[in-house]
Amino acid sequence: MTAATATAPERRNVLILAAAQAMFQTTSVLILTVSGLVGRQLAPRPEWATLPIVAMIVTAAVTMMPASFLMDRRGRRFGFVAGAGAGALAGVLAVVALGMKSFGLFVVANGLVGAYQGFAQYYRFAAIDTAKPLTRGRAVAWVVGGGVVAAFAGPTLAKVTLGWAATPFAASYAVIALLGVLACATLSQLRLPPRVTVQEQARARPLTAIVSQGVYLTALCVSTVGFGLMILLMTATPIAMHLCGFGVAAAANVIQWHVLAMFLPSFGTGRLIRRFGVLPVIGAGIVCMTASTVIAQTGLGLPQFVIGLVLLGLGWNFMYIGGTTLLAEAHQPVERAKAQAFHDFVVFAVLSVASFAAAGFGSPDGWRDLNRFATFPIALALAMVASMGLRRWRIRRSVVAS
Repeated sequence: MTAATATAPERRNVLILAAAQAMFQTTSVLILTVSGLVGRQLAPRPEWATLPIVAMIVTAAVTMMPASFLMDRRGRRFGFVAGAGAGALAGVLAVVALGMKSFGLFVVANGLVGAYQGFAQYYRFAAIDTAKPLTRGRAVAWVVGGGVVAAFAGPTLAKVTLGWAATPFAASYAVIALLGVLACATLSQLRLPPRVTVQEQARARPLTAIVSQGVYLTALCVSTVGFGLMILLMTATPIAMHLCGFGVAAAANVIQWHVLAMFLPSFGTGRLIRRFGVLPVIGAGIVCMTASTVIAQTGLGLPQFVIGLVLLGLGWNFMYIGGTTLLAEAHQPVERAKAQAFHDFVVFAVLSVASFAAAGFGSPDGWRDLNRFATFPIALALAMVASMGLRRWRIRRSVVAS
């Protein structure tokens, strides 16, 4: 965001949200890198290895709607600080769980990270609240772009903290606790627009009227498919690489390239949306996701993992930022709490299933099967976006003709 397009308070808020996003995403990437491996060590059965990640995503889904309504009453800053506090507590409990070798407590700790995520998912919506209509895409992109830090910090911390404590991975979760504390301090500096009044809320449409719009359904489909497949394949990658003979360092490097591809393009995605429109950018994301699944099926070498995960990250970026920007067209400010909450609840309900399915294979062939399956939801998203694009083209054509 530049001086020509944003006020000083707007830029300040976006930078604070971007910093908070960086800390949260570092926590998330660190967990996605090591939790599956810790799960394999502590779980009573191998197929439960990703249960901690499932707990994180299920808790995030359950937290979504209460978090939105809480912030509608108490303000986003209050909710964001509370969420980051849950993340700090999660890190402490995970360290205790590792010391006790308690799989159950480890699952609970990861669940608290999900509560953190339930609030952190609204960082991008807070950027929309603080931005003018023409700069919303760019504001969202900058906040999401805060995850660039996570691309380097998350996998690097997973590798370097491995030997910092007598208990493997305990230091990784101690870092997560510290990040939660720092996020609390950062988010306390937010100064967002006033909350919607009770009188204004009375003018909001019912949720069914909002959700039944074509633009809402398209945004929801794009977000769900893009995020769901990204979590499914990203969570499965360290396990798939382990089955193919690769070590923790190699898996961490692949995740690092993937996360970098997720967030680095964000600084240009907003400009692309403003120049070409949101639907073409989403379409480009669908193409990248398709290419990722095709490459993953061509072999099980390191190049296939790296290139496939890079394309997966880029596809997620275009679909996630595009879907968020498109969602803003489907509701008024007075409707944001229920419109955003229902959107993210559905997305994370699907992510819960995807993260659990990620552990459901015991051979390299299962990795290929996951990528084959991914082509079906991608086709659905493509159909939804193409249909909306065609409708908008017909509207523009009729306006020009008249």
